[in-house]
Amino acid sequence: MQLGGGAKILAGVKYVYLIFFFALLSGMFYPIITHSSGDSVIEGILILFVGLAGALSIYKAGTSNKHQKVYLITGFAILAIALLLVYALIGKL
Repeated sequence: MQLGGGAKILAGVKYVYLIFFFALLSGMFYPIITHSSGDSVIEGILILFVGLAGALSIYKAGTSNKHQKVYLITGFAILAIALLLVYALIGKL
């Protein structure tokens, strides 16, 4: 089944919405207000996407009949990596 023009636009809007939401979540306005560098916002967005990948893998483990153990282990490993990246970003690692 091919996607129509409207479905392609809707699929693209979904990802733009996620990027915008993660930018707001990671403090997009803080560098603007303080006139500092926005590098931490970009790193925060990337860390949130890593965490999202881990959460999607855990979700896939709950909905899949095959490879549940692999999805579960992979999901928790990715979430652990995201947590380590957060600690590395704040300098506590």
